[in-house]
Amino acid sequence: MSYSELTERNYRRICFINWSLTLPMLILFAWPYYMVATWTGISSPIANLGAIIFALPFMMTILHGHVTMALGALHRHHYYNWLSGYPLSFGFFFHPVMFRTRFRISIVIVALLIMIFSWIFNW
Repeated sequence: MSYSELTERNYRRICFINWSLTLPMLILFAWPYYMVATWTGISSPIANLGAIIFALPFMMTILHGHVTMALGALHRHHYYNWLSGYPLSFGFFFHPVMFRTRFRISIVIVALLIMIFSWIFNW
């Protein structure tokens, strides 16, 4: 009996692990931004929004790395193709552009701009 990592059962397992890691990683990567924002006097709602935006690209990088380690760099596109077929369940919040480095860097820049403008304009 041969085992293939390119099965729907394995894709579901990878998806479950990624979804279960999402909240802990958001908290892990969001708290430094939130602490700096509160030290600079930025209001809590803006600090929370900026912290979530700041944490997203780091979380996506780790999850993308998990998929790469589970399937290999040559086969991860099969998982993303499968995931895009379920936009209202497994693939919720999934779009292929989310795993591009330029997109993730631009999200970090947006979060930093939110902090700078909030600090300058006292939001």
